[in-house]
Amino acid sequence: MFRFAHPEYLMWLLLIPAMVVLYIVFVRYQRRILARFGKSPMVKLLAPRASAFRRNLKFVLWLLAFFFFVLGLCRPQLGARVKEVTKKGAEIIIALDVSNSMLAQDFTPNRLENAKRAIARLVDQLGGDRIGLIVFAGDAYIQLPITSDYVSAKLFLSSIHPEIVPKQGTAIGKAITTAMRSFSLQSEKSRAIVVISDGENHEDNPVDAAESAANEGMKVYTIGIGSPNGSPIPLKEGGMMKDRNGEVVVTRLDEGTLEKVAAAGKGIYVRASNANLGLNEIVRDIQKMEKQEMNSLIYEDFNEQYHYFFFIAIALLVLELLITERKSNWSIFKI
Repeated sequence: MFRFAHPEYLMWLLLIPAMVVLYIVFVRYQRRILARFGKSPMVKLLAPRASAFRRNLKFVLWLLAFFFFVLGLCRPQLGARVKEVTKKGAEIIIALDVSNSMLAQDFTPNRLENAKRAIARLVDQLGGDRIGLIVFAGDAYIQLPITSDYVSAKLFLSSIHPEIVPKQGTAIGKAITTAMRSFSLQSEKSRAIVVISDGENHEDNPVDAAESAANEGMKVYTIGIGSPNGSPIPLKEGGMMKDRNGEVVVTRLDEGTLEKVAAAGKGIYVRASNANLGLNEIVRDIQKMEKQEMNSLIYEDFNEQYHYFFFIAIALLVLELLITERKSNWSIFKI
C-alpha cells in the first residue's frame, strides 16, 4: 500500500506552472534587451560561448529538483505488510439522517455538515473501538461496514450528501434495523447504535425498532439536531422548499420521538447545539459498556521513502550547479 503521510504539501506543485510562465517571460524580456544591441548573428559574435540550451537545461533541472523535494516533504510511505491485531473496544454504528430537512441552516453551515464535522472529530478520538456508518432518509443504506480503519471512515463521511439516498423521507426505524444487521459476530456485549436526526419520522415506528435492538443487547442513542422553532429548507437552485400549496416548508426538531427511541433502546438522548453535537457525552456512556476483544486487519510498518526523493532532488541541484550557462572548451558536447 502506497500513501503520502502529508498529502497537503502536494499543493506546492501548483507553483511549477507559474515558474514556467515567469521563466518564459524573463527569457523574452532578455531577448528584447539584447535586440537593442543588434541583430541575432551580431549578438552571437559578441557572446560566442552563451548557450540557450544550457540555460534551459539548468532551469529544467531546478524544476525537477523542486518537484522531487515537494514529494519528499509529503513523506511517501509503503505498507510493508498486513497484520491482524486484537483490540478491546466496542462497535459503534452511526446512523446519519440525510433527508432534505438536514439541509436546514439553523445549524452552521447546515444540520448535515455540522453533524459530519462532529463525527469526523469523534473518529479522531477513537482508540480500540470500531465504527460503521449508515445513511438514511426514506430508506436506510450501509455507507461503511464496521471497521477500525478510521482513515476510510473519514473518507466515506466526506462523500455523504442527500442525493446518495434516492428515496426521501425519514425512516429512523429502518436505520435502526439496518444497523442491527450490520454488527460483527465479535461484539455480542458491546454494540451501540447512534442515530443523528431532526426526529421528523414519517415512514415507520422507530420505537419498536429500538425495543427490538435493546432486546438483542444493543443500546440505541439519539442525537437531536435542529431547532424546535423550525427552519426552512434551502434549494440548490435557490429559494426555499415549498409544499403543494406553495407554502414554505419549515422543518422542526421532534425531540419527543427521539427521546422515546432512546428510552426504548436503553440509551440516552442528547440535544445538539452549534458548539457541541453531543457525541462525546454518548461515547463516554458507551465506554462504560463491557469491552470485548476484536480482531482487525491493519497495515503496519509503513516504510518511509522520503529520503530517496530528497537524494534525487539534491543530486539534480548539484548537477544544475555544475552546468554553466556558457560553453566550455573542454566540453565534449558543444552545446
